[in-house]
Amino acid sequence: LGKNTPLAVSDDARSVDISSQSHVMDAVKNWPVPMPNEKNDIYLNESRAPTSTAKKNVTIAPKSTPQSNRTGYTLGVGKNAPLIKNKKKDNNDPEFLSRALYKLSSHSEAASETAIKANDTVPVIKSPEQNEVITSKSSSSLTYDKIDLSIPPSVYCPSENIDLVWDLMRDEARREADREPLLVSFLFSTILNHVTLESALAFHLANRLSSPTMMSTQIMSLISEALEGDEVFRRSLRADMLAVRDRDPACTCLPDVFLYFKGFHALQTHRVAHYLWKHDRKVLSHFLQSQVSQSFQIDIHPNATLGSGILLDHGTGVVIGETAVVGNNCSILHHVTLGGSGKRGVDRHPKIGNGVLLGAGASVLGNIKIGDGVQIGAGTLVIGDLPPHSVAVGVPAKIIGSFADNSLDPSIGMNQVGSKEYEEMVITFESAGI
Repeated sequence: LGKNTPLAVSDDARSVDISSQSHVMDAVKNWPVPMPNEKNDIYLNESRAPTSTAKKNVTIAPKSTPQSNRTGYTLGVGKNAPLIKNKKKDNNDPEFLSRALYKLSSHSEAASETAIKANDTVPVIKSPEQNEVITSKSSSSLTYDKIDLSIPPSVYCPSENIDLVWDLMRDEARREADREPLLVSFLFSTILNHVTLESALAFHLANRLSSPTMMSTQIMSLISEALEGDEVFRRSLRADMLAVRDRDPACTCLPDVFLYFKGFHALQTHRVAHYLWKHDRKVLSHFLQSQVSQSFQIDIHPNATLGSGILLDHGTGVVIGETAVVGNNCSILHHVTLGGSGKRGVDRHPKIGNGVLLGAGASVLGNIKIGDGVQIGAGTLVIGDLPPHSVAVGVPAKIIGSFADNSLDPSIGMNQVGSKEYEEMVITFESAGI
């Protein structure tokens, strides 16, 4: 439009020297920019048209250029990156299909199944500096229950390019994109266009936590810094994802955990804030704590120490104080409080062991110790120590039994007090004749 409106083209070339066509330059000086007519592609107002001589010598640019004459054709990036080539039935011109349009193409079902296999080579545009083809190492037979939840080197080893959690999540994201075309762009921007799980997490959390006071790019840089500087964080990230997938029956795939579970988002943001706190960047860590509290309604002090494989189920209303410690493989339901007793400067919050299940609305107050494998019922108020593998309910808490098999953590089974499965696992004082 305007000064960029095409003036003339020659029959032999797509560009000409306008200064050499004096009649065209005269037409430009004398007339306003003409408006093209959809019917004849010449001029809407014939009174503004050039003289008959100019019409004979000037060829108006066609609406479209034949594909054979196009030069410098650039393939799309992101969701528009080419997936495969398809030969048209009526001619031999190749057609590049983007991922977004893949399901709308005329490919056979066999071709579709072949293209979405996890071990296929799928072109993904990473960046101008890393423009290469990435081959997924996942297998269509890989499922979360075949992955060791402790994240050993056989599951995650950066030096050997092993990351089964990331491979499985990408494979499931591809399948979800095939099922729901409306989410194709979202799944590609948050998961499939990223090279690593760390990159995807930094991008997604930054968009969830950004505010007018801090842009998403700044938050993304902080998250990337924490992930790069702490290997324990990277392993805990994968253990936390598998914990949600394994223990929450409402969760059907890893992309659901990564994209939608705010308890998981709050936990990973806390790990970033904890990293900053340990590096004496306390004001910045408090900012992240505040953003988590506003966005997810979960309040975890940056100095609190949380192990790996933790499930914050639902998450709303969870409060964890400054000196609290939570062990590995714990499950914490909504509205749980790990509160303090005493003033500033003292160790005043609970110490939770490994494999502990904290029921909804439970409150654990003061510098007390909760042993490994303890189950605390919903709405329980705990103000004293609890021995390992015990079951406590009530206000204040009373021990009503213990687990028959100490190797089974209640946080893994997620069986609530009073359920049939719970009665089969627990020896209560009443059943023991006490």
